[in-house]
Amino acid sequence: MKTTLNLNDQLLADAKAFAAQQRTSLTRLIEEGLQLRLRAHANSAQRAKVHLPVFKGRGGLVKGVDPLSNKALLEALDNDA
Repeated sequence: MKTTLNLNDQLLADAKAFAAQQRTSLTRLIEEGLQLRLRAHANSAQRAKVHLPVFKGRGGLVKGVDPLSNKALLEALDNDA
């Protein structure tokens, strides 16, 4: 299929030089680049669907520790060690 692209002049020059260096066509270089980007997008979409476990056990703060006080929480941590 033929299509028209508007590319930055420097980008096009660099791409043509790279394609020549790799002994491939500009078309093939663009196809490979698009395939890489599309694959990366598909992989990131799959990775985004991660199920995180939820702890449903009992517990909580130690009796007498004020959860709104950083000092109280730090002291409770020090006492735990």
